[in-house]
Amino acid sequence: MDYREAAAFLRAHDNYLILTHKRPDGDTIGCGAGLCRALRKLGKTAYALPSLDASSKLARYLDGLAAPEDFAPDTVVSTDVATENLLPANAQPWRGRIDLAIDHHPSQEFFARETCLEADKAACGEIIWKICCELGVMDGEIATPLYVAVSTDCGCFVYSNTTPHTHRAAAALMEAGADCKTLNKRHFRTKSMRRMKLESLILQNMHLYHEGTVAAAPISLEMMAEAGATSEDTDDLAAFLGQIEGVLHTATIREHEGGECRISVRTKADELNATRVCARLGGGGHKAASGCTVKGTVEEAEKAILAAIDEQLAQPAQD
Repeated sequence: MDYREAAAFLRAHDNYLILTHKRPDGDTIGCGAGLCRALRKLGKTAYALPSLDASSKLARYLDGLAAPEDFAPDTVVSTDVATENLLPANAQPWRGRIDLAIDHHPSQEFFARETCLEADKAACGEIIWKICCELGVMDGEIATPLYVAVSTDCGCFVYSNTTPHTHRAAAALMEAGADCKTLNKRHFRTKSMRRMKLESLILQNMHLYHEGTVAAAPISLEMMAEAGATSEDTDDLAAFLGQIEGVLHTATIREHEGGECRISVRTKADELNATRVCARLGGGGHKAASGCTVKGTVEEAEKAILAAIDEQLAQPAQD
């Protein structure tokens, strides 16, 4: 369904539970919070499922929205979730029971009864903004998390996925009351000392390939410990290597407990399709930004993702 049909669906139903994805970013949290507040403004009963692993920087947007443990929804909606495999542990009871998925990922698996997908949008927040406009609801409390959703998924409007529509959405949200100065400072111009130390270690341990156009950075548990860093200090870390002159494609390989590594790939999409790279390892996402999980050490994971990059680079350019 398109955004108008999604708005009609939301107007016709009630008693909502909104799901976000695990390892949440600003888009999924901002969309969940913004949609929940918009539905409440319509007079609906709406809650967001508590996020188990949101950073404190993002968790604040869900304040006052958490569903009670005994809440029994009539309608379940997911925001920015491409596959049920991305649902957190506390959302597992809702697998196969999601009524509407609102998403912008080309890798969307159409797991919900109804899906509102706009794969040309930089952020799912742009779709939620359109839905809110169609519903005729907007204020500062709704606009604030939606601005976070839109701005964080396009790197404060510097990533290649940014479009005129992205800017129009952001401008409208600012006019509706989103304090962009405070939000931009919080999310794009503030780093902990731990994060700065971690970035230093990443530069010391990164590797360059393909004549300096491909950068791979292993981020081991040992490096995290040396920097004193936690998951709070790793937001948008995948974009860091792309700031190096001459680097077109990057892979950050973060080691986790249990013998697995989570890989984030960022590419110049017209030369290397990140979705195809990560799909070779069971992942997915967008043409310029995708991810996957690999079992093994950081060294093994780096070899696996480089092999996938090499194989894709050897293929003729494809859309």
